[in-house]
Amino acid sequence: MSQTASTRQHYYVPQPMPWPIMGSTALFLMALGAVFVFNGSRGGWFSIGLGFLILLYMLFRWFGSVIRESEGGKYGGWEDASFRWGMSWFIFSEVMFFSAFFGADFYARQFSVPWLGGEGAKAVTSLLWPDFTPGWPSNGPGDLGPRDDGSYEIIPAFGLPALNTALLLTSGLTITIAHHALLAGQRVKTIFWMWITVALGITFISFQAYEYIHAYSELNLKLSSGIYGSTFFMLTGFHGFHVFVGMLMLTFITLRLMKGHFTPQRHFGFEGAAWYWHFVDVVWLGLYFLVYWL
Repeated sequence: MSQTASTRQHYYVPQPMPWPIMGSTALFLMALGAVFVFNGSRGGWFSIGLGFLILLYMLFRWFGSVIRESEGGKYGGWEDASFRWGMSWFIFSEVMFFSAFFGADFYARQFSVPWLGGEGAKAVTSLLWPDFTPGWPSNGPGDLGPRDDGSYEIIPAFGLPALNTALLLTSGLTITIAHHALLAGQRVKTIFWMWITVALGITFISFQAYEYIHAYSELNLKLSSGIYGSTFFMLTGFHGFHVFVGMLMLTFITLRLMKGHFTPQRHFGFEGAAWYWHFVDVVWLGLYFLVYWL
């Protein structure tokens, strides 16, 4: 038998598991509950909570199965390639996700707001709001804002946003140091720098939560503050959620390192989490420039 045929014969195929259908059921319950909540029914929260608990149980069991398979030596070169391609396409889908919101912000700033202000061939001011001012940041007509006159203050690029940028850039450096330490077989050093990376992620999320509280309570910058407020909170909010997910990934990877998992030769679980964290860093740089600077 040829080497290629032997490799194909030993490609690991797990037994049928209930986790995919269980995850789909959990997401359905959460979506159904959200529909009821949006229509004023408090009973929808029960459906959301039940779906969330089922989802957590599914993730715990499914990830546990994958870890046991990996540590049991059931994965080889083909499985490793599959995981790498899967993670690459997942990150690509996340790039497209954020590109849509970046595109919405760019379109509003460069096209729709000037058109509403009477600029360009597609100006529609006379049909909508004659007193509309096409400045940026824009909150639409004055009576749509959180204050009576629709006014609000924006968050300057310096201060917490600049500090959060430094935190994420530093975390990209610390996880790289941890990766090189793992390649060198220095497990204690790897664990140390991984916990530093996790701590930087927690600090970032804490600062962003404080920024949101400050924006809502003192600046009157809210999700309802016109196109600027909606794009600001959608971009920063979704990015903050991705930082939270990445922080959870790094936490579990670090706990696995402490249990003796991963070797210098086999550690894609570590690499996949590191890829995701670097992606989060790069997205923040674009977000910081587009949302806070421009």
